[in-house]
Amino acid sequence: MISMRQLFLQNVAQTSDFPLMIEVEKAEGVYMYGTQGERYLDLISGIGVSNVGHRHPRVLAAIHEQLEKYMHLMVYGEFVQAPQARLAQALTETLPKRLDNVYFLNSGTEAVEGALKLAKRYTGRTELVSCRNAYHGSTQGALSVNGSEGFKNAFRPLLPDVRHIRYNHLPDLQDITTRTAAVIVETVQGEAGVRVSENNYLQHLRQRCTEVGALLILDEIQCGFGRTGTFWAFEQFGIEPDILLCAKGMGGGMPIGAFIAPQEIMAAFKTDPILGHCTTFGGHPVSCAASLATLQTIQEENLLEGVAEKAALFRELLVHPRIKEIRNCGLMMAAEFESFEVLKAVIDRAILNGVLTDWFLFCDNSMRIAPPLVITAEEIREACAVILRSIEEATQD
Repeated sequence: MISMRQLFLQNVAQTSDFPLMIEVEKAEGVYMYGTQGERYLDLISGIGVSNVGHRHPRVLAAIHEQLEKYMHLMVYGEFVQAPQARLAQALTETLPKRLDNVYFLNSGTEAVEGALKLAKRYTGRTELVSCRNAYHGSTQGALSVNGSEGFKNAFRPLLPDVRHIRYNHLPDLQDITTRTAAVIVETVQGEAGVRVSENNYLQHLRQRCTEVGALLILDEIQCGFGRTGTFWAFEQFGIEPDILLCAKGMGGGMPIGAFIAPQEIMAAFKTDPILGHCTTFGGHPVSCAASLATLQTIQEENLLEGVAEKAALFRELLVHPRIKEIRNCGLMMAAEFESFEVLKAVIDRAILNGVLTDWFLFCDNSMRIAPPLVITAEEIREACAVILRSIEEATQD
């Protein structure tokens, strides 16, 4: 009989020549379980997705309740669907008053695509500005504003009129002009290896966008929904975006994304032409129900309150000569090693020892640490002990 691994390699499209090949039978809380009884402590949350852990009971209950009512009914924007309306209201209540309109989609890259279209349509301008080493997704428009040429060159030509600036480099802000429709920036750069705003960079960026009439799009697909210790990362920097992007941790494990803007801006999609942006499955009622339960879980179980303390515990425990630096914004963390080769050996050994970690696309010598927010101090100690042991095992001469 053909195994699941063989079927996976034979019939499921691959994204690299070296998939992790972990076969998971069940996941719950911070753990995933293999078919032979293996247990893995998940330190990456499906790349920032499982903020409330795998299969949180409240999320499961919301999914089951919605399944008893209806699933897909009609393309987005035509029917009044309670899961969408309730989620939109709950989201806007976490935000500044002007961010009052939510457009639901299926993923983060779709949210990027919609936001870029909206900015160009609303401003009547064509230029888009993004940062080097930024990651915004893999579809054509999102790829165009990504900041790594190595991931883009094979797919050119991409969107024209895209300019890149350096994150945290104030002189580059002068490249944002009256030709610029929007600047799209990660509030905390993720795939660059967790890079946080310095020298009031985001405040200066906000000011420059306002001066020239460009929209500021904050990508919180990875850093939103509590990952950094506030519900939205931008709350820590004293600014407000014109358009906000979210996905990943938003769905509690279900696929969903959104871009959020003032009603005045979002209205640009309604006319000339109508259906300026449309989607069949965006705002799927089951995903919206799961997302609302996720939001309520973060709020009502006070998950934000423990983020700083848990991050501090990681920093306290992960001390080793091979770890050169730890960067973080809440539980969005990067532990830097001397090289990819050393890090990859440590990651592989940690997986064998029962802890799942990863690296970053544009910073491949840094270990990604982004556990579910529900992780306990005991589980953090367990994970760090495994990482330290794995460093020793992987770097023995």
